[in-house]
Amino acid sequence: MAASFASRCSRVSRSLFGGLSNNSPGLFTTSHEMTCSNSFSQLQQQRTFIQMRTVLKVADNSGAKKVMCIQALKGKKGARLGDTIVASVKEAHPNGKVKKGKVVYGVVVRAAMQRGRCDGSEVKFDDNAVVLVDKQGQPIGTRVFGPVPHELRQKKHVKILTLAGHIA
Repeated sequence: MAASFASRCSRVSRSLFGGLSNNSPGLFTTSHEMTCSNSFSQLQQQRTFIQMRTVLKVADNSGAKKVMCIQALKGKKGARLGDTIVASVKEAHPNGKVKKGKVVYGVVVRAAMQRGRCDGSEVKFDDNAVVLVDKQGQPIGTRVFGPVPHELRQKKHVKILTLAGHIA
């Protein structure tokens, strides 16, 4: 009888305080800690593969501004740095080579998802960007804007590296 009363009291005290650990939102968690943990979890949710319906910036002068991924050509989950995707042009310059609504191929040159390197460091970018290519893998544009990772050399996209102004 006394043991059951003690266990009931301990259950009540735990439910009243809601846990005293620092990582659970209980009575002693400040609003600043809660907003920091919420923003951190939102940041983690944004860092995923480039998958279907992902909108990407175009990092060349082919005429397109934004494209939407239709399909990643390699891998089940999605595309990463250096992978080829099929995309639809959503925004375009009026006098460009590529028009709005055209289905194009593209190589991912910047991805928000981090990727590990051989030396133990990790590379990730602030945005998702793509360089438009034809079916043979040659770039449509003549210039590439922004940083481009040197991992594209392993994926046989050397022409994109030669057009890039800054190699990260």
